Parts: sequence; C-alpha cells; structure tokens
Amino acid sequence: MSRRTLAALVLLLLLIAFPFVASGYLLGVFTIAFYFGVFAMAWDLLFGFAGEVNFGPTFLIGLGAYAAGLLNVRGWPILPAVLAGAVAAVIGGLLLALPALRLRGPYFGLVTLVAVLLLQQVIVIFAGVTGGEIGLSLPDVLSVDARKNYWYALAFMGVSGALLYALSRSPAGLILQAAGQDPVEAQALGFNVAKHKLAAFSISALFSGLAGALMVFYLGTASVDTVVDISVTVQVIIAVVLGGRRTILGGILGAVFLIGVGEVLRPLGQLSTFVVAAIALAVILLFPDGLIGAFGRHGREA
Repeated sequence: MSRRTLAALVLLLLLIAFPFVASGYLLGVFTIAFYFGVFAMAWDLLFGFAGEVNFGPTFLIGLGAYAAGLLNVRGWPILPAVLAGAVAAVIGGLLLALPALRLRGPYFGLVTLVAVLLLQQVIVIFAGVTGGEIGLSLPDVLSVDARKNYWYALAFMGVSGALLYALSRSPAGLILQAAGQDPVEAQALGFNVAKHKLAAFSISALFSGLAGALMVFYLGTASVDTVVDISVTVQVIIAVVLGGRRTILGGILGAVFLIGVGEVLRPLGQLSTFVVAAIALAVILLFPDGLIGAFGRHGREA
C-alpha cells in the first residue's frame, strides 16, 4: 500500500469519526468544505486534465443551485429537484462549451467568465422569481441535524471523488490528459480531442450542478454570494492549486484547508482574507505541485 493510499484511508477514518467529537459549528464548517471539495474536483477535471482554463465554475454551480431551488419553491421534492438541477447544469454547460471550445488560448476562459457575469445579471433582473440579491428561500432542507448534514456531504464527496478519480485514471482520462497537454499530437494519434473535452466539460458540469443543488438544500437558500459570485470561483481555483493540480483528490485537501483556515481566522475580520491569501501564496510558491504532490515526493524520497 502506497503512502498516499494509506494517508487517504487514515484521513477517511478521521472524517468518519469526527462527528462524534466535534461541535455542530465545526460540523457546519466541514460540511461546506466538502461541497467545495466537489466543486474543486470537478474543476480540476476540466483544467488539470483537459487543459481548459475555466474561469466560470460558478456558472455551472449556479445553474444547478438555482434550478433546484426554483423547482423546490414550486413544490418539487428535494431529490427530483437536485437531479433536475444537475441536468440544467449539464445542458447549460453544453450550450456554453459547444461554441467556447472552438476558441483557443485565454478566450475560452474569458467566455466562461462572461457567462458567470450574465448569470448574475439574470438573477438580479428577474428578482421576482429568483429572489435577486436577497436570495431565494427554499421551503425544504436536507436536515436540521448538523450530524446528518455532515454525513450527507461526506458521502457525496466520497462517491464523487471515487468516480472522478477512477475516470481520471481510466483510458479516457489518459486520452484527455494527452489532449490537454498536446492537442495537436493527440489529434495526430487519432484521438477525437474535441469529443473528449466536451465530455469532460459535461462531467464537470454534472458534478458541479449536483454539488450546487445539494449545498443550497443544506443552506436553505440560494444566493449570488454563495453560489455564483466570482469570489467562489477564486476559492475553487486556489483549492485545486493548493491541493495539487491534476490529482483530483487534491481539490478536497485544498478546499478543507481554505475553508478551515478562513474560519479560524474569521475573528480578524477583513484581515483574515489577506492572511488566507498570503498562506495560499506561500504554499503555492513552496510546493508548486500542491500539498499532495509534496507529500508524494516526500514519500518517494523516504
């Protein structure tokens, strides 16, 4: 058993045992971190493997969240609303990806960023339906019990991580990685680069939409600040870079680190954002391959 696998198993056992010793407040912090972990893993599939710089993960997250929330307001139960939210994210992602993937360089990233800004404006303009800047209150929530919400988020993150990690190590994942690193050579070898990147975007949209929908049913409200804001995008990107790009599971580590440190430093007020950014920058400079990459390198040297 490799050091990385052993560490993952130990971490999983600690997370399973955590609710029996932690307060409801800490469980709430980790619950949010787990959903952000799924956001980060889904983003890493597209950026780390497909090589596409997506500056708009909150476009997909927001579509899933608001679609599920709006349907729940209209009487849909939680499970069908969550599934419909995921479908909405995939459809919206495909409508965005089909023209955007024809672009090269930074233009794809700019298109995804503009999509986020447009979604924000749609939410504000149609405030009578979406709740606007105030937010959309949902009649249903996953649970009022902090421990149950923790279990739901942990199970969802675990299943999502296992599926995305398996996909990244599958033949399709290797082709996607090759297409991301050198699309010309991959095309010359006979691989359909556009098809694989479109599939990666769809899968990323699916998990982003699911996580967004589940998170708003945990929070009980959908708002621009929590699921569509640019600051959420920045957190997702930093989480992947911190944990380790092209590792999938590194997104979990980065998300838990960011959310946890941010919560510990909350008493500092506005200064906490500066401190968290400084810590993230230091980690990125000292460990270019992320925390998982640094751990793997240490294990090989040992």
